Amino acid sequence: MIDSSLTTRACEVGWLGRIAYADGIAIQEERVAARQRGASPDTLLLLEHPHVITTGKRGSFANLVADEELLRRRGVTVHRTGRGGDVTYHGPGQLVGYPIVSIREERRGARRYVHDLEEALIRALAGFGLAADRREGKTGVWIGSEKIAAIGVQISSGITSHGFALNVSTDLSYFDLIVPCGIRDAGVTSMSRALGRSVEVADFLTAVAESFGEVFSRRMKWTTAVPTTH
Repeated sequence: MIDSSLTTRACEVGWLGRIAYADGIAIQEERVAARQRGASPDTLLLLEHPHVITTGKRGSFANLVADEELLRRRGVTVHRTGRGGDVTYHGPGQLVGYPIVSIREERRGARRYVHDLEEALIRALAGFGLAADRREGKTGVWIGSEKIAAIGVQISSGITSHGFALNVSTDLSYFDLIVPCGIRDAGVTSMSRALGRSVEVADFLTAVAESFGEVFSRRMKWTTAVPTTH
């Protein structure tokens, strides 16, 4: 956690629902520009994407193992993005988080920021009875030898963007289209699979927002209604 002597700042939380990847990036870029101007507070955007495969600015599509025809049949689009990290998949049942926060005043470097983002997810999962942790030399959050959350961030002028993708009830067969994050010796899992019962993205939103606020010393304020499952 950050130095407790720092003043706790407000952080808005917004649920965007399921939106196209390009639309999510456009919203994020607008919020980043506003945060850099000091025209908006810290923000945590939570959302889902339709089926999409992305790679970071230094990643390689060599880890995309499906051909164009298979991607078309499965309704998957492909994008290169400005975050760090390699190839990953986003889709329904996966909670994507885009924190747009200033870390300048906290003297929190990129490595510490990623560590704390992992910590927030680990704590949120613990609230559901899942013992998640880190894997030495790898980013993200793991349950045993299987990855449950990928992390890829961008930091510009002390403002963060991009963030995490955590499998809640994701159709894990879509990960067969790639070598996730370029790691060949590990599998992927989801909350539903690890718990042996159905969990929806809506079930996990509050836990993630609360853990993020706890780890980053932010007062979380919802700006949209929190969806509920029935």
